[in-house]
Amino acid sequence: MGKTPQELYQEREKRLNDAIQLKVPDRVPIATLFTFFAAKYAGITCQEAMYDYDKLAEVTKKAVVDFDVDVYSNPFGVIAPGPLLDILDDRRFKWPGHGVGPMSSFQFVEKEYMKAEEYDAFLFDPSDWVLRAYFPRTCGVLEPLQKLPPLNQFHYYNAMLGRFAVFGMPEVAGAIESLLKAGRESLRLLSEAASFDREMEALGFPPQFAPSTHAPFDALGDAYRGTRGIMLDMYRRPDKLLEACEKLTPIMIEMGVSGAKKTGIPRVFMPLHKGAHGFMSLEQFNTFYWPGLKNVMEGLIDAGLTPCPLFEGDYTSRLEIIGDIPKGKTVYHFESTDIFKAKEILGDRVCIRGNVSASLLCMGTPQEVKDYCKKLIDVVGKGGGFIMDGDIGIADEAKIENVRAMADFTKEYGVYR
Repeated sequence: MGKTPQELYQEREKRLNDAIQLKVPDRVPIATLFTFFAAKYAGITCQEAMYDYDKLAEVTKKAVVDFDVDVYSNPFGVIAPGPLLDILDDRRFKWPGHGVGPMSSFQFVEKEYMKAEEYDAFLFDPSDWVLRAYFPRTCGVLEPLQKLPPLNQFHYYNAMLGRFAVFGMPEVAGAIESLLKAGRESLRLLSEAASFDREMEALGFPPQFAPSTHAPFDALGDAYRGTRGIMLDMYRRPDKLLEACEKLTPIMIEMGVSGAKKTGIPRVFMPLHKGAHGFMSLEQFNTFYWPGLKNVMEGLIDAGLTPCPLFEGDYTSRLEIIGDIPKGKTVYHFESTDIFKAKEILGDRVCIRGNVSASLLCMGTPQEVKDYCKKLIDVVGKGGGFIMDGDIGIADEAKIENVRAMADFTKEYGVYR
């Protein structure tokens, strides 16, 4: 008699948690990040995945079930916002049907949305700066919000009278109506995401993550200052940069904690972008990047959560530094870091995830995939504390037979006896 979905759910959840806690699970867990691979696997376009909620749910479910991975990632937070991006006229992205072709992934359009001279305004009141400067620059329909007076000046009766007049301006009223429309679409998206979670639970699959949070340096560099801007800031205005990272640290902690509370999922995804070798020196990493990242992770751990940073790029030179974290409380997902060196240095501290390369999954053969997975299981999986995945998840262009080889081989060979 086969196992019930509830039994499978508990078995998979235990397998994942055992690996995270550096225990020896029954076998190596498989946790994949499917983005547009699921769409292409099921034969729909990237544009359909971004705009059709029903199709997105169906193709993601099909990929999770067909490859029989241990945990799934809800696709709605990353792939589904096509209608929302349209409503806002979001300038930060190009997406299928809006700047790129129907079979292409979305692209981030990085700009210096926060000017260097605006550090003081940001530090004084980040929320006010976001509302009256960042939103108008990044979303076309919200451009009129730059006319709003500072909200921290709405207090006494006589001070409020003139400031309310701005809401009567047609262009500001139009921006507010666009926000309401975006809010209704966002509620619909969240409802679909919750429905997908319920369906996957009924099939016996636990979720991977709660909504994500970020390293303070990345939050500032990705969204506000841009790569060029923040790299120059390390030389030209280091004190302001450090002060801004410190300001963002409790915000990033709360972002992860509140997301976990809403979803009930104790694992928090943290994509890391700008701390890798090649972006900054080791001294700069120790000064500007690691302190904020460490504080956010420790804040999440103190709240009973598991930080799951994805170290994009090469962090081999930083392995000794990033090992300064409580034992058995985190999952470190490595892209191009020497994962075998990571096992040697970090294996007694953190659970390691990855790193079957995109090039291997896209260009290799099933046997080459199996050979590399065997090496990962033999070396990185020795004694537990390892999760199988691609280097940054499953590449959109990965060969189906290679993804199947990775999943099937791990289930057959990755058993602990």
